[in-house]
Amino acid sequence: MRSVGIIPARLAATRLPNKPLIDIGGKPMLQRVWERALLAKNLEEVLIATPDEAIRDAAEGWGARAVMTAPTHRSGTDRLAEAAEKLDCDIVVNIQGDEPLIAPEAIDAVMMPLVDDPSLQMSSLMCPCPDEDLENPACVKVVFDQFDRALYFSRSRIPYPRTKGSAVWQHIGLYAYRRAFLVKYVRMKPTPLEMAESLEQLRALESGVAIKMVRWPEAPLSVDTEQDLARMRAILADREKS
Repeated sequence: MRSVGIIPARLAATRLPNKPLIDIGGKPMLQRVWERALLAKNLEEVLIATPDEAIRDAAEGWGARAVMTAPTHRSGTDRLAEAAEKLDCDIVVNIQGDEPLIAPEAIDAVMMPLVDDPSLQMSSLMCPCPDEDLENPACVKVVFDQFDRALYFSRSRIPYPRTKGSAVWQHIGLYAYRRAFLVKYVRMKPTPLEMAESLEQLRALESGVAIKMVRWPEAPLSVDTEQDLARMRAILADREKS
């Protein structure tokens, strides 16, 4: 069973322009993500999908394979699917390009449900939600059944805290797909709940597709703002001193 990791990346970020190529400790952020993904034991290849020649040239300069994609995609998933359609593989892992400290073990973990259960088409990760993010709409929450299959995702706090100590789980945006399903998935029409929450994974649930959730200790730090960037640089500087 051939598994490939794909990192969608583009330069047109609003909060951090040219974000994938921002220097963090002497390397572009995207290179750090790629190097971490290469450490995953169950990926046979890691490539970068981009509409930008500058990203392609930089990636090839540090030894990565880059696939050029259309500049018109609405989401990283659409970009992922275009790249995956040209590949000979069974499982595709969507790796976020702004998580330079992503754990290779998390990449391996998100793939395992698809390896173990041929009927599954899609899987993702979740972790306990930090108290400070319970009411944060940028932190997506998930509720799931007794078999850890997602029931719903929301930007609101779910479940409603009717009793003290109600567990709230945060969704981590690392996905594994069967390649054939991914190509089909991006061609489905957006669904009502997906549009209401602005969460594209709801398209799968509304279409009757199960998403197996894998429990993970905590979400990786992502770089979305200047504050995140400063924190990431400080963390990596400390690690490289020790």
